[in-house]
Amino acid sequence: MTAPLRAPGSAPIRLGTRASLLATTQSGLVARRLEELTGRPVELVHIRTDGDVLTGSLATLGGTGVFVAALREALLDGRCDVAVHSLKDLPTAPVDGLTFVTPEREDPRDALCARDGLTLDTLPHGARVGTGSPRRAAQVRAARPDLDVVDIRGNVDTRLKRALGPDADLDAVVLACSGLARLGRTDAVTQALDPALVLPAPGQGALAVEARTADVTGDGPLAAAFAALDHRPTRLSVVAERAVLARLEAGCAAPVGALAGLADGRLTLRSVVAAVDGSGRLERSADTAIDDADDAASARTADDAAAHALGVRLAETLLTDGAHALAPLTAPPVQD
Repeated sequence: MTAPLRAPGSAPIRLGTRASLLATTQSGLVARRLEELTGRPVELVHIRTDGDVLTGSLATLGGTGVFVAALREALLDGRCDVAVHSLKDLPTAPVDGLTFVTPEREDPRDALCARDGLTLDTLPHGARVGTGSPRRAAQVRAARPDLDVVDIRGNVDTRLKRALGPDADLDAVVLACSGLARLGRTDAVTQALDPALVLPAPGQGALAVEARTADVTGDGPLAAAFAALDHRPTRLSVVAERAVLARLEAGCAAPVGALAGLADGRLTLRSVVAAVDGSGRLERSADTAIDDADDAASARTADDAAAHALGVRLAETLLTDGAHALAPLTAPPVQD
């Protein structure tokens, strides 16, 4: 039995968040907007996740979903009313009883943070580059096979110190532009990596604001706030990107990137599947028409379906064209 959302004005909205600086910064942005939209105070509730406790690479821990499960449990058992996730951490399978919306996305690109203002082109032969992402590692290796790509973990400051601190043991690290922007650390970026070179993770740069479905259904204040938080171009883009990931059945160790954008009534989607060792990459793109005129409930359902279908279609193109030969995918090959 979940605890109901408290009546407006009677108590703060409890917003669940991980305790890291980036997580609380992102959650603070959402909290302030919820306060504006509902007229109620919002308090942050720190939830410790397996990803915060366990050590080792994300692939061995079960992927980025380790950052999400505890927050979702806290929502379902009533310890919090809303939770904020980095959307790229969210597994693609829906969870019964929970609904999320997507505020406007930050810059989705990856960022190189290198010593001495170096770029990917100017890093010396054999330079050591740190990342905890198989997707980033594979694409960096494809672009610069001579680099030594090192698996790292830790919060943003810990990673930056590995390349930019006085005791640096790396020449560069690769992080998300969005996280650095939200933390006010864009000064550390020496190159925002062109998606033509390093395609971001599906959903990168976007947040997911999640609540119990029963609390955001109907015409209540939280339902109205969620409707206002949702940014249509971001939503349609990430629906398409996540559909690629779901159709490929790409595990956490599969180097898969995807990026979509909505402009002039068309949703355009690009996706890449890369070999873990950087020895090859397969990139494809597709687009579909999206009605710009209406975001009523019926139009939203149709547009979301079109975005999802676009992602599935592009994933099937990748499978047909040989994605299985490059990456550890569990989706069966498409039959002619």
